[in-house]
Amino acid sequence: MNSFVPPKPLKTAVLFVVFNRPDTTEVVFEAIRKAKPPRLYVAADGPRPHKEGEAEKSRITREIATRIDWDCELKTRFLDDNVGCGIGPSSAFEWFFSHEEEGIILEDDCLPDQSFFWYCEELLEKYRHDTRIMHITGSNFQNGWKRDPDYSYYFSTYPHEWGWASWRRAWKLFDYGVSKYPEIVEKAYLDGYYTSKLEQKYRLSKIANTYGKDNVNWWDYQWNFTVHINSGLAIVPNVNLIENIGFGEGATHTLSTKDKRAENKSGTIEVPLKHPPFVIRDVKSDERYFKNLMNRMVTRKIYGLIGIDGFDARG
Repeated sequence: MNSFVPPKPLKTAVLFVVFNRPDTTEVVFEAIRKAKPPRLYVAADGPRPHKEGEAEKSRITREIATRIDWDCELKTRFLDDNVGCGIGPSSAFEWFFSHEEEGIILEDDCLPDQSFFWYCEELLEKYRHDTRIMHITGSNFQNGWKRDPDYSYYFSTYPHEWGWASWRRAWKLFDYGVSKYPEIVEKAYLDGYYTSKLEQKYRLSKIANTYGKDNVNWWDYQWNFTVHINSGLAIVPNVNLIENIGFGEGATHTLSTKDKRAENKSGTIEVPLKHPPFVIRDVKSDERYFKNLMNRMVTRKIYGLIGIDGFDARG
């Protein structure tokens, strides 16, 4: 049982991005409800007309996500038309940061530990004016491994998007169309930036597949690229604070129920946090993360292609 006791009432706004999954939405909403943010923003893309039953699922999901029974200012952004899971979330973030200087963001399958909210709040305040820091994530994919257990978190170039927080000052740099990509690649500005040639090829291939496209099915690759070309850093907790409960049926990107990330349970982080007295990227932790990422992807694709139950080569 979670024994976390909030040190004070939460004062930070939360954006909740939902769509058509009442089951996961209800679970995540209960975590938000327990934290009692003073301002809640709820954004939802419109249902796809060719998907039978989706309009009703969307209606129920929106109703669940707005069941406010605490002292809270509610703002909603419910689209009638479907714009997709690239423009949909990223435009919701734009809307959120047009109202808030900083805040916490959760999607409908990202279940936070209660300590996540106060972890974000403390870091949003501490690094509010430090433009080196662009992203605070609640996710840790090191499977319990800690390079430096003396501190509560480390600095990374990976802005994991399953439960995160940021500032208006950082999000205003976001470029959905990655317009700077041709110049960055032509002039080799990112050569030596990544932990290996393999990582560079992998990361830039995602941007190559994004550049020049009108409506891609993602926003996180563009955000990664934004952080990288602005020499930005992300904060990663030494304890995983987010459990993704959306693997399998109904998911867009997380289709494999036996993906190792589905086993990545959340824990609790102690607040006040133990802050490192420096701001330096932890290259060793980033190297280990990318190695784990590649191993996981190869396993998923091979097992998915040969038809092993619980794996899907697409994601």
